[in-house]
Amino acid sequence: MAFPETRLRRLRYNKVLRNMVTETHLRVEDLVYPLFVCPGKGVKNPISSMPGNYQMSVDMLVEECKLAVSKGVKSILLFGIPEHKDEHGHVACQADGIVQQAIRAIKAEIDDILIVADVCNCEYTTHGHCGTIIDGDVDNDSTLQTLADQSVSLAQAGADVIAPSDMMDGRIGRIRKALDDNGFEKTPIMSYAAKYASGFYGPFREAAESAPQFGDRSTYQMNPANSDEAMREVAEDINEGADIVMVKPALSYLDIIYRVKNEFEMPTAAYNVSGEFSMVKAAGSKDWIDENRVMMEVLLSIKRAGADIIITYHALDAADILNSY
Repeated sequence: MAFPETRLRRLRYNKVLRNMVTETHLRVEDLVYPLFVCPGKGVKNPISSMPGNYQMSVDMLVEECKLAVSKGVKSILLFGIPEHKDEHGHVACQADGIVQQAIRAIKAEIDDILIVADVCNCEYTTHGHCGTIIDGDVDNDSTLQTLADQSVSLAQAGADVIAPSDMMDGRIGRIRKALDDNGFEKTPIMSYAAKYASGFYGPFREAAESAPQFGDRSTYQMNPANSDEAMREVAEDINEGADIVMVKPALSYLDIIYRVKNEFEMPTAAYNVSGEFSMVKAAGSKDWIDENRVMMEVLLSIKRAGADIIITYHALDAADILNSY
């Protein structure tokens, strides 16, 4: 039937009914809170381009995790800022690495928390690229061993999920084998399967001190113009043993999230990245938008596109709103 017999507004007049027919539901449990850990004690360095976010020493990070858990955000994603860097990122593989220290400290004080450990080299290399440099470019195959060693070290420290973000070919298979060979066959891999060479990462590079010292990352991160290629990347990672696949960034890639979820029917994560966060915060600070309303609309759009898991710097603010419903 058509208008006037059909009036779609009938279901919108009453708030209770409106809520009953809501199609997409965002939960606190869907959120993962990214955090940056650095050396020292009592350190909480503000990240200028990401208001409300900090580089934190291990002791301060533990307190931040307690706050997150108290709000119902029980999943975190850890990035490390080491005291020293090297050419290959080997510092990230050490048992006393900064992220390894943080994992053990968090686990010692908080029971009900899921720690996702990012696996990459950009924060740990002197050149800021995600792998070993040979002849001026990131060498794929020699980087794989470092990624596998880092993954095992993080699992040994107590990481619940390993999340490779480097975009090297074949890294999921190599990491899966290394984890299995070392007794971590139950540890899942959340693969940054479709990670684009995006301009939305700028604030993160300040936070993680990981800007490349030369060139860019377009030889290993994906071309923003491509979507079919993303499906091949995701399929390859699934075939190699990924348990969860991720799309990064989220907002300009909602179509990719939708395709991944529908074509593969796998647990799907999306990273609401630093630039997306900072744009909302900047516009909100100038009262150009209703910050909280836009924040929730953004997160709902990511969920509606098909993401089961949303990694977002908005996590604690969104939790406050969701807990108030």
